[in-house]
Amino acid sequence: MASRLPLRQNPRHVLSSEWLCSVSTEETAMVKHVKVIVEKHPDGYVAYPLGLKGVVVGEGDTYEEALADVQSAITFHIETFGSEVVEDAASVLEVFVAEAGIPL
Repeated sequence: MASRLPLRQNPRHVLSSEWLCSVSTEETAMVKHVKVIVEKHPDGYVAYPLGLKGVVVGEGDTYEEALADVQSAITFHIETFGSEVVEDAASVLEVFVAEAGIPL
């Protein structure tokens, strides 16, 4: 799991977290690393994975609750739609948040 330091203390501003997704078949058991974005909002946390086809979101009052909720949602999504919903997100190494000024 990635560091959960506040952004001002994390020099690289990394907002991704990883957890292990167990995908079982009758013949073999595979484990895939899935990068998960966790956002902190005034009323709680929202988490969503990178590299899955379809919409998968988790939420919770704490970072841990949101991560556990999205893990459950990802597992359900894969069990429902099959392992072909898992895209190759290996090219995404880290996720950063940046601000850009836009004219209004």
